[in-house]
Amino acid sequence: MGMLKKLCVIVLVLAGMLAGLFILLPEGGAEEEMPEGAVLRVVCTSTMVTDMVKVIGAERVYVYGMMGPGVDPHSYQVVSRDTLALKKADLVFYSGLHLEGKMQSSLERRAEREGDTFAVTDAIDKGKLLQPQDDFAGYHDPHVWGDPTVWADTVDVVVQALTRADPEGKDGYQTRGEAYRKELESLDRWVKRRVAELPLSQRVVVTSHDAFYYFGKAYGLEVRGLQGVSTNAESGIKDREELVAFIKQRGLKMIFPESSVNAKGIKAVASEAKVKVSEHELFSDAMGTPGDVVDLHGERYDKGTYLGMIKHNVNTIVDGLK
Repeated sequence: MGMLKKLCVIVLVLAGMLAGLFILLPEGGAEEEMPEGAVLRVVCTSTMVTDMVKVIGAERVYVYGMMGPGVDPHSYQVVSRDTLALKKADLVFYSGLHLEGKMQSSLERRAEREGDTFAVTDAIDKGKLLQPQDDFAGYHDPHVWGDPTVWADTVDVVVQALTRADPEGKDGYQTRGEAYRKELESLDRWVKRRVAELPLSQRVVVTSHDAFYYFGKAYGLEVRGLQGVSTNAESGIKDREELVAFIKQRGLKMIFPESSVNAKGIKAVASEAKVKVSEHELFSDAMGTPGDVVDLHGERYDKGTYLGMIKHNVNTIVDGLK
């Protein structure tokens, strides 16, 4: 019996070691061979950056996205597979404006050391950036993708970096970059048409955190968040009481949870204000799941793309506030 126990212990230890090895193995391309036609191995942080690089890079670029659907970039912690992917990367793209929190410092150091790491928001005219909020002192609001016309300014960073690393792919990168920019301009016009369907008195969006100021400024909506610009900022009792009073005063019909923020807080606000919570989460800091295709209002879109992310948010907001 003693020997049997020892064998059981050895088996359990070996099983644990193997499980640990599997956990450490990278997912989503960190160790995989690049597919035929790909010449660059690229790492991206947020899902919005990942999507743009995939569109512009197409088959010439093998993209590893560090963050997936529902992931909060403000507090993301690098895991072992990310570290391996970063070591093998030819280029690294991140959003910037401290969206990635503490990770930005290490990315900036790599940029200085290797010259292969780029914040896509560096190309945005500073006059278009919103002023820092109280809990994000010293920094601009990083949620620039809320306005497709501002997000379009980030395209050139990707096109230029890919072209320098792969001169033979220049024509393709430039062509796809320009086509994507036109898609963003078309998206902007579509959003304006949809928002115009809302009565002026109902153009108020209350969400889990302050991620929609660029969106609100671009399309004439007043926005309020329970938490600040960074999800690391805790909302206090006073904040909740003020938000509840605001909702009652404005007579709002619905408020909105977010996919990358715990819904507990916004549901508590809704309960106190006696207002409905949307059954559909807004995508704030991360897109939806790739392949989650929706047919709505004559539009067909994939919620796992930037274009689909914006269309989902707009349809959710407009339909919810009508």
